[in-house]
Order: sequence, then C-alpha cells, then structure tokens
Amino acid sequence: MSARNRRLSRHRAWPLTTTDIDQCLGPCMSRVTDLRFLSGHDGGTIVLGAAWVAPNPHNYGRGIHPDTVGFRMDVHPVDATDRAATRAVLRAQALPQLHDWITRAIAADETWQLTDHQHHWRYADGHLMHRDEA
Repeated sequence: MSARNRRLSRHRAWPLTTTDIDQCLGPCMSRVTDLRFLSGHDGGTIVLGAAWVAPNPHNYGRGIHPDTVGFRMDVHPVDATDRAATRAVLRAQALPQLHDWITRAIAADETWQLTDHQHHWRYADGHLMHRDEA
C-alpha cells in the first residue's frame, strides 16, 4: 500500500502485501472473497486471520449473499520497527500454512463447509503460533 494511501499511523505497518499473498496462494486466491488490511484497534498478537464464510441457510432471514461465501483474510498492523521480521516469518511459515488450510477446506466434506471457521496466526517474542477457532 502506498504511503499516500495509508490509513495507519506512522509507527504502524502491515507485515504483508497483496503481492505476498497472491504469490503464496496462487490459484487459491480466486476463492478469497474479501482481503482486508485492518487499520482499527490493535489485534494484540494476531498478525493474520483467515475465515471460511459458510453459506448460511436462507430461512428466518439469515441468508447471506452468495458472493460473500468463501474465504476472508485480515492482515493486522504491527509496529513499523517489527515489520521486516514479522513479514519474513509470515512469508516463510504462515502463508504456506494458510495455503494448506485453504486447500484442505476446499476438499472438506459438506459438514465442514456448511459451518463458519476461523484460523489465526499470532506472533509474539519471535514465535509464530496458529490455531483453528470454529
């Protein structure tokens, strides 16, 4: 994101770019319906989030538009001084894990695909941790 289009304060930066994500996900990127670079409140140690948005039933007014069904990704800002180190770890570890998660989700059974799912990557003290949160 160019500096003139920044929505972050000067001491914050996004650890990934759309190019980083496109390069890692390749054809899986076509399944991503929403890629957001968050600028709001601090997500704590979360640096990357992914979610499967399931096609909820259309009864009782809970239906969602079919274009929103798919994967949503959130890139959380980090301290600008930590950007390079965080980016290196995310490119080496988190993005390949994200690719695998999306690939498994595409091949998952109907029960999995009819339920919303979330996966988060946290980076703290030089360690990357990730987990599913269904």
